[in-house]
Amino acid sequence: MISVLGSGVAGLCAATALHARGLAVEVIMPPDAPPPVSVLAGGMLAPFCEGESALNDIVDRGQAAADWWQRHAGGVVRRGTLVVAPPRDRAELVRFARATRGHAPADPGALEPELAGRFASGLFFADEAHMNPRATLTTLRQRLEENGVPFRDGAPRGRIVDCRGIAARDRLGDLRAVRGEMLEVLAPDVALSRTVRLLHPRFPCYIVPRGGGRYMIGATMVESGRAGGVTARAVMELLSAAWSVHPGFAEAELVATGAGLRPAFPDNRPALRHEGGRIHLNGLYRHGFLMAPVLAEDLAAMLAKEPAHAH
Repeated sequence: MISVLGSGVAGLCAATALHARGLAVEVIMPPDAPPPVSVLAGGMLAPFCEGESALNDIVDRGQAAADWWQRHAGGVVRRGTLVVAPPRDRAELVRFARATRGHAPADPGALEPELAGRFASGLFFADEAHMNPRATLTTLRQRLEENGVPFRDGAPRGRIVDCRGIAARDRLGDLRAVRGEMLEVLAPDVALSRTVRLLHPRFPCYIVPRGGGRYMIGATMVESGRAGGVTARAVMELLSAAWSVHPGFAEAELVATGAGLRPAFPDNRPALRHEGGRIHLNGLYRHGFLMAPVLAEDLAAMLAKEPAHAH
């Protein structure tokens, strides 16, 4: 038996990959555990855009994520990512283009008619996608349960795969917290069909369609372990940035806010680690939905070679 600790994106991906290999697996989740921080994610499957600051292996290996999610949970929207910047910040667009690959010059208004006249130029990453994290994780869990994978409280058994995110700081001394904040709005006056990233020297943001006139707006990146709700400053900055993309956001209804602590290693590289008699899948940083499937498949391939632990 393999016990997976945690039911966020890392834990559910690990359990899915292990079960697909025919290994006996269970998911351990205490009844009083808070909702996983991954439900607050943007759900962007954007390996090329992440190349602005991410390592090359994240860009290269992350390209497999969209197919993995579609195969195991569905709901992947393959409309690409549109990157824009205000005319005064055109240098940001030039910088972003130099730092990334997989893009082509684009007329924002041709891709998103409601942006016509607002941005003179943009970058289009045609091979990127997005999805709804909360719905996707719900589907992943449902499929595991339908396939007989137990979700329970209590002590783990056999091989332990620790996917507890920031809670694993009790065993991973170099794991740090990176705070992120997001908003969800209902904006019936806005019609965007794909993720739009706004580049700005101080207030960059991304806007992800959720369907039904809802949009996720995120996300701050603060080197802080402070828990608690979204700050007033984050709300104002994110809404101001969204309004600069489309004036219809000025009349949007704020329907949800969220803040959470992303787990990150010093080099910001998601990793599998063998420490303290267990395997840790952690340090996903801002690459959770992009890299959790990759590491989960690495984990499953490794444990499939350990028949003594699989039974």
